[in-house]
Amino acid sequence: MKKFFSLNLLVLAAGVFFTGCAPSSPGQFQGYVEGEYVYVASPLGGALARLAVARGDEVKSGQVLFALERESEASAVRQAEKNLAQSQSQLDDLITGKRPTEIASLEAQWQQAQANLKLADDQLTRRERLGDASVISSEELDQARAQRDADQAHVDQLTADLATAKLGGRDDAIRAAQAAVASQQAALDKAKWSFDQKQQFAPADALVHDTLYRQGEWVAAGNPVVVLLPPENLKVRFFVPQEMLPKIKTGQNVNVSFDGAAKNYSATVNYISTQAEFTPPVIYNRENRAKLVFMIEAKFAPADAVAVRPGQPVDVKISP
Repeated sequence: MKKFFSLNLLVLAAGVFFTGCAPSSPGQFQGYVEGEYVYVASPLGGALARLAVARGDEVKSGQVLFALERESEASAVRQAEKNLAQSQSQLDDLITGKRPTEIASLEAQWQQAQANLKLADDQLTRRERLGDASVISSEELDQARAQRDADQAHVDQLTADLATAKLGGRDDAIRAAQAAVASQQAALDKAKWSFDQKQQFAPADALVHDTLYRQGEWVAAGNPVVVLLPPENLKVRFFVPQEMLPKIKTGQNVNVSFDGAAKNYSATVNYISTQAEFTPPVIYNRENRAKLVFMIEAKFAPADAVAVRPGQPVDVKISP
């Protein structure tokens, strides 16, 4: 979890306001460097098990910053994996139907029933001939016919059972099992998300500005543990009189210098305030208009940002 905060430099800003309309040379204005910090936190609470960085370290994107205790989350992941495996096994059993050995048993019973049916057919045929010759009674003929019909019904039953065994479960049962698998998969995804959130990584290359907890301390959910300052979040803020506004556009480059700088650094204007600072009340006469200043922000290139620090006073030169 990351939040961006601007550096509060009220005292320095007030000094800049008073001098913003009086540049030391044409097109040069006073300002200061400001940083937008990234506060890295976990959405879940826990004891700080590992603090992998220290104040002043330079970290790369994806580097581990800290880890909270997460044994309970690991247990939840293991339980969710077992539940998912069980649900998936039940679904597979419904889809595939009977096991091969069960199907083989049904096929053997079906073959036996077919043999019994053939025998019953042969016996019925012989008794029908004997009945025509009045050798046997009609009762014996009826018994042979009933046995043949019973054997035929048994064959039909086993044929249907075998077909059902090969088909698998009913559609509604399969749909219910599929829903159970989806539910267990969602539970596993949630458990893994909770497990992963207990360890946080650097979202970008940055300087570790500060660490706010020590190893072993309890960290409440959402509380930042590490404060980062990515180079691209460094910018210069300066103030110009209102008559300079037509000469400044977003995307324009400005030159930045400061005490001890080996060279001038380049920054790109990315924001021009829409409101004046220290606005005089009601009437803008010529004298008051001379006091109006507007805030300008310009971002450094990452290569130049490493040379400056938040709060550092600078001079900004605007090319004519």
